[in-house]
Amino acid sequence: MESPPGSRASPVSRASEGPRTEDFLPAVRTLPNLRKAAAGCRGCSLYLRATQTVFGEGPLAARIVAIGEQPGDSEDRQGRPFVGPAGRILDKALAQAGLDRGTVYVTNAVKHFSFEERGKARIHKKPRQSEIKACNPWLRAELETIGPELVLLLGSTAAQAVFGPAFRVTRERGKPLTSDLAPLVIATAHPSSVLRARDDASRREAYRLLVSDLEAASRELRKRPPP
Repeated sequence: MESPPGSRASPVSRASEGPRTEDFLPAVRTLPNLRKAAAGCRGCSLYLRATQTVFGEGPLAARIVAIGEQPGDSEDRQGRPFVGPAGRILDKALAQAGLDRGTVYVTNAVKHFSFEERGKARIHKKPRQSEIKACNPWLRAELETIGPELVLLLGSTAAQAVFGPAFRVTRERGKPLTSDLAPLVIATAHPSSVLRARDDASRREAYRLLVSDLEAASRELRKRPPP
């Protein structure tokens, strides 16, 4: 039987559902408070195997926020986003597009490393939709706290975390878009796609397209005077 409108679920039924991400969000939404609270998040099961929560980092009032999929092995161990091989490609591509990584807040749609073990190696495993959904309150809280002018969506997981599962980066990459989280949104491939390319020619082309999308973002941002 359904509960009457306005009633609360019983403690027994609520406990059986497990904790929600919203239960861990701090009352006062500042980035330091969010980072501290996220370290104890149990909103999905990824925390059970990951080393730690990897929260975003960068300027508190950044004009640009770059969102990736999830931490990788290096990020999981260091507790910082985009510090591994894909991060180095992102740094290089941002610089080539005229965007300074030091002025960009970088984060991920999912804050814990999802992986499978192969021998001693921990291999990236795409997060489930339920895990992306569970982590979405943290992402939205970051964006609402920062209030960026430009959001860069790096890869399909980040893009779908903002626009929903029907969004396709291949159709929309490089185009100026908008959302309730930022006045300007540009989607592109994740920098790791450059690493996964099958040969040198494919890697050069993947990198060229990444830089081209970031250059488009830079041009659009220059049209908008700083607040």
